[in-house]
Amino acid sequence: MARGFGQKIRQKNTENSGFGNNASGRFINKDGFPNVKRKGVNVFNKLSWYHTMLNLSSFRFLSYLVIAYIVVNLCFAFIYYMIGVEHLTGIDKSDPLNEFIDVFFFSSQTFTTVGYGRIAPVGFMASLVATFEAFLGLLTFAIATGLFYGRFSRPRAYLRFSDDAVIAPFQDTTALMFRLAPYKNNALTDADVIVSTAIEVIENGVPKSNFYRLEIQMSKINTLALNWTIVHKIDENSPFFGFTEEDFKNTDIEIIIQVRAFDEVFSNTVVQRTSYVSEEIIFGAKFVPMYSPSKDNLSTILDLDKINEYQKTELPSTMEVQQ
Repeated sequence: MARGFGQKIRQKNTENSGFGNNASGRFINKDGFPNVKRKGVNVFNKLSWYHTMLNLSSFRFLSYLVIAYIVVNLCFAFIYYMIGVEHLTGIDKSDPLNEFIDVFFFSSQTFTTVGYGRIAPVGFMASLVATFEAFLGLLTFAIATGLFYGRFSRPRAYLRFSDDAVIAPFQDTTALMFRLAPYKNNALTDADVIVSTAIEVIENGVPKSNFYRLEIQMSKINTLALNWTIVHKIDENSPFFGFTEEDFKNTDIEIIIQVRAFDEVFSNTVVQRTSYVSEEIIFGAKFVPMYSPSKDNLSTILDLDKINEYQKTELPSTMEVQQ
């Protein structure tokens, strides 16, 4: 964040943002996680494996489980093979490939404690390895079951944000707008939003980020059933007062959003975050409507495919720099 902005901002910056004013880069990633890289601890202390597995996408989570299952069984198959296939009964010894395939499937049957019985260990070492593998399999599946339950039962907001924010006409001036919508059939009530911004300024030749709380026209709603357009009016109380299109382009700006709501099914509060940087703020645009009545006028259709759709529009002249 090396670009600066020389205009004085009337609003007093806030100190409770949670970020230092000399931090660099994006503060909050689009997925809502802080853009912070930790050092000074090893990888086992730096990561919470439970949180990591819960936060993975479903595809990556299942892929990791399948890959881990195959790798573990390949390792045990190699151990059995090194001990000697003569210590396993029922092995097809027609060629080495068939031997290893049989050993691999024996490992998978032992790991899952299925034990069909066609192949069985003979001797102390093969029996010892099979015993340890069966024990490890029980522990592994217990952990996997817990992870599945944790992922299934964890309350989430399931909100989709527009890819961009817009500067649009609003009342007698302009406003910064972005919108969000629930994309699953969960029931969210008492939703509120907190919006702040980080603006880079140059002080004594040194770039620093100042944080400001943005006033929202309607910061809380009773029920979040349709899309919700968040509106910050750009007036004399806004840190963006007097910003031109060039100012938005040439200033490092990040809009940080946190949405909280109550999930009635889980009886718990859910939170989701995201952010917009300067390149994701469209100047002179407004969102197109997302919902409309159904053909029989008995329900409302919310079209989530339109959450990112906007159209260009003229802004009032009051958007020019005001002295």
